[in-house]
Amino acid sequence: MDMQSKAKKLIEMIQTAPVEWKPLGEVADYEQPTKYLVASKNYDDKFDTPVLTAGKTFILGYTDETEGIYKASGSPVIIFDDFTTANKWVDFDFKVKSSAMKIITSKNEQNVLLKYVYYWLNTLPNSLTDGDHKRQWISNFSNKEIPIPPLETQQKIVKILDKFTELEATLEATLEATLEATLEAELALRKRQYQYYRDFLLDFDNQIGGGG
Repeated sequence: MDMQSKAKKLIEMIQTAPVEWKPLGEVADYEQPTKYLVASKNYDDKFDTPVLTAGKTFILGYTDETEGIYKASGSPVIIFDDFTTANKWVDFDFKVKSSAMKIITSKNEQNVLLKYVYYWLNTLPNSLTDGDHKRQWISNFSNKEIPIPPLETQQKIVKILDKFTELEATLEATLEATLEATLEAELALRKRQYQYYRDFLLDFDNQIGGGG
């Protein structure tokens, strides 16, 4: 069974799943990255630890500092840009350049999977306005209500979206190596499929049944 078929089967299976709505701040914790700020500007690709920034660059460079490293290789986190609301799933050890971000974790993985939160965050429209310089996590996102289906349903949603993400990454790597036009078209198709199924699987308010 291909991924589209699995996704459609999952949609059918979870249409009647019980859903509880809670403010995001009730199910996810945040931490300021102050303890993990890099001191040196001596970056080099031969060093081991990536330095993350809140901007589009994301990985600014690599440092040889050995203190104040966040061990996300053991417990992955979401890096949330406090001003742009951009976010990344991080499952490797890191330091940070800027304090203009939040490190997001789940309060209880047995109730709400952090990876589920990550995928849900990326279905939200960008509602920022020009000149809006508020810290978005506390003032805005922590108050947004997230639909919480049973843990098993969360696991199934994460599994299918992980597969789409993995395929997309593989196609991107292959395209970068070969520059084949046919692969570019396939990648564009996969991106559209991924976004469609991600948004549909996580839209409990409209398609799946529930109410926020």
